[in-house]
Amino acid sequence: MPAVSLTHRVIYKVVNIATVQARTLSRYFTNMSAAVSSYGTWKSPISSQLVSESSVNFQEVRTDLNSANADTVYWTELRYDEGGRYVVCSQKSGEPKFQSLTPAGFNARTRVHEYGGGATMVYDGAVYFSNFADQRMYVQSSTMEAPEPVTEEGTFHRFADAEFHPKTGRIYCVREDHSLVEKGQDKEPQNTIVSVNPVNGSMTVLASGADFYSSPRVSPNGKKIAWIQWCHPNMPWDSTELWVGDLNDDGSLILSGTEKQFAGGNDISVMQPSWTAKNELVYISDQTDWWNLYHVTSTGEHVNLLPREQEIGGPQWIFGDPGYQIDPRNNGEIVTIFGEEIGILNMTNGSYRKVETGFKTHSHVSVVGDGTIYCVAGSPTQFPCIIRVNSTSGKVDIIRESKSLELDKGYFSIPETISWNTTDDELAHGYFYPPQNKDYLAPTGELPPLLVKAHGGPTSATTSSLNLKIQYFTSRGFAVLDVDYRGSTGYGKKYRHRLRKNWGVCDVDDSCSGALHLADTGRVDKNRLCIDGSSAGGYTTLACLTFKSVFKAGASHYGIGDLEALAKDTHKFESRYLDTMISPYEEKYYPIYKERSPINHVDKLDCALAIFQGDEDKIVPPNQAEMMYKAVKARGLPTTYVLFKGEQHGFRKAENIQTSLDGEFYFFSKVFGFEAADIDVQMQIDNL
Repeated sequence: MPAVSLTHRVIYKVVNIATVQARTLSRYFTNMSAAVSSYGTWKSPISSQLVSESSVNFQEVRTDLNSANADTVYWTELRYDEGGRYVVCSQKSGEPKFQSLTPAGFNARTRVHEYGGGATMVYDGAVYFSNFADQRMYVQSSTMEAPEPVTEEGTFHRFADAEFHPKTGRIYCVREDHSLVEKGQDKEPQNTIVSVNPVNGSMTVLASGADFYSSPRVSPNGKKIAWIQWCHPNMPWDSTELWVGDLNDDGSLILSGTEKQFAGGNDISVMQPSWTAKNELVYISDQTDWWNLYHVTSTGEHVNLLPREQEIGGPQWIFGDPGYQIDPRNNGEIVTIFGEEIGILNMTNGSYRKVETGFKTHSHVSVVGDGTIYCVAGSPTQFPCIIRVNSTSGKVDIIRESKSLELDKGYFSIPETISWNTTDDELAHGYFYPPQNKDYLAPTGELPPLLVKAHGGPTSATTSSLNLKIQYFTSRGFAVLDVDYRGSTGYGKKYRHRLRKNWGVCDVDDSCSGALHLADTGRVDKNRLCIDGSSAGGYTTLACLTFKSVFKAGASHYGIGDLEALAKDTHKFESRYLDTMISPYEEKYYPIYKERSPINHVDKLDCALAIFQGDEDKIVPPNQAEMMYKAVKARGLPTTYVLFKGEQHGFRKAENIQTSLDGEFYFFSKVFGFEAADIDVQMQIDNL
């Protein structure tokens, strides 16, 4: 942190303590019926069961490519209380109830890139989807009919990001071929763009040779196809390329020699190409340091349609989450999501207007032929919803809520956007959630414990949407800091690239400096700081606990403890990710991997650690969690290790989500010495 004079430190702290005392007095006057109880001991209606059961996670929003069926919206739900099954649903405009389309025994989830996404599409009332168990593509013609396979059995093919084109009558998608891997003849699957005949399932490879592909999109006249491709060691937000080729008359092949790179290249990320009604390309690119929207005109000029120091779209960890959609009415309008704001951009005159929906966050946008907008929307006090927006009148209808609860907003903590000084005279950003429960006040002068949350990715970002996992903690008397450390998206390419070669450095510094900033300004208890994270956030958690002396406890959910093990034993999509984030995994760089791997420095770890892990995780194999647990236990530090059977990278079963959430809070209560209310956990804690 930059130097500040002692006088300034004292004055600032006195003023801040006075501010905190004023806040406390104000709360006493406005909550005369509230009970006085220490932070962490508050009873809350936001239970782990409430967090996981009777709730869904919206994954994809789709509309029928046949304009005759434009009055029906489709979406995919991840249902925790069905064992993490993905179900396609639909609702017709004017009808009061939605329909669940995917029958029992089917799971609309693809494993391309392991993270999936883009598993569904709709045309002419038929739903096409990838089925999780066998990864074949299926079609369900109506709600009354069972899904029928489109692709062959036993091919070890996976499919994602599909589009049906009415002119050619073919499906265009990404195919990931694991057949050589299954035979032991190759270490990595082969990714290509293919066209699929939906009648007999025959396939033709259209583009191959690159390591990865996404977004195959055919022009309205059926004559051209655009796609994105990239190669190791790049990720889709690093150096990617936009290519275009001419299709033959029936759309089954790209004419040899017509393939051409249109955009992208060295250190430029391009993504999500689309075609206008005039067969002109639109795409997202960060060539001006921010992901903005570009239009390739009829003269070949690439025009930034709305130059902004704000980003459209986000890192393409999964398929099928567009940051914009072209209005199919051929009126030159594009519905965009810049940051968390939804708006309408006019390509013809350059005008832009924000669409006021009453929500703060928006994602998964889709537009139909009458200009109706569908998307997922949320806010700090509203669960994510599928909404319908009339682009002309602005009328908003809620179609489906991810969770329907009559929960008093007095239990919700409203996030505050904050920034703070971190290393190298730079700023870090995040959301701060103060403790909030309308039934309780803390004793005068007591400061709350702080939970710092490190998001996954690490090239990702947090949002201000209502997150019950956060509210679970704040309603029990914890403060929460949700950190967008350097390397997070949404703040421009320079901020995103700060984590290059610095994973385990910048993210750790920002998490620690954020916690200390809140402690130094008198908002949290410096002696009760803890941290948690999942996946890459789990690595940040383990690194903070190992290499710094800021936190008293932490919880890692399928986190990375051994960077060398990750480099040698992970899936294709991320197999070279560490080249950028750490260094290439070559002999001369081995010391860096060893230096930044928490598993090699457990002797420096002097605080409590809880570990939660899935036994089928292919991204972070469970042996890493076991190694870390055994090492911490041998050190005589408080620790616990919970292994969930049948879970992959991320917990999808309601009972396991409950156990990990309650278990983490219970662990912190034992470490910090308070009595957790309304939590019944049978969990062994070693060395406590």
